[in-house]
Amino acid sequence: MVTKKIPKATAKRLPIYYRYLSVLLSANKRRVSSTELSEAVQVDSATIRRDFSYFGELGKRGYGYDVESLLNFFKGILNQDTLTNVALVGVGSLGSALLNYNFHQDTNLRISAAFDTKPELANTVKSGIPIYPASEMQKQIKEQQIDAVILTVPSSTSQKVADQLVSVGVKGILNFTPVRLSVPKNVQVQNIDLTNELQTLIYFIKNYAENNHDEKTN
Repeated sequence: MVTKKIPKATAKRLPIYYRYLSVLLSANKRRVSSTELSEAVQVDSATIRRDFSYFGELGKRGYGYDVESLLNFFKGILNQDTLTNVALVGVGSLGSALLNYNFHQDTNLRISAAFDTKPELANTVKSGIPIYPASEMQKQIKEQQIDAVILTVPSSTSQKVADQLVSVGVKGILNFTPVRLSVPKNVQVQNIDLTNELQTLIYFIKNYAENNHDEKTN
């Protein structure tokens, strides 16, 4: 198993490669080139080759990559053989949508517990997932040995909740709030700001689409 650190940008692309390779294997495709991968996942082939180079010789010149072997390799890297439980904190509109989404159907991830401050949600079950009162969050996360948490709470309470999560050993937070959390260096935070992503998309549509149109008409 690879133990050396790889760039975060590369790490973020590994699940993309894994999922496409899964599609290829399901379609009985036995080998694939970096060019074919590039066209499918929208990552240039030089970047793909560089990403793969961190793990040694994964392909053969003139042959490409063996789909099944590469898929099995990344399955090990991404711990796809081991079921990973995560918790959800904040069962509002977004939190409810995430509970309804069956992560475990396509990945090794499963939301095993959810937490919310609303009394009417306490000790209920939604989409097969138990919802605990927020007062039990630290106790349950510690007992269930959960390392990763999805955070969808109001911005005003996000840092306080993050502090509570860190205090019971949480090592990773998928942060859907616009607040940039302050956490120890050994805790990983992935920020997902839907408003920011949408605004960026609109900017690209307006500017890049217009530029492409100008290039074609000149």
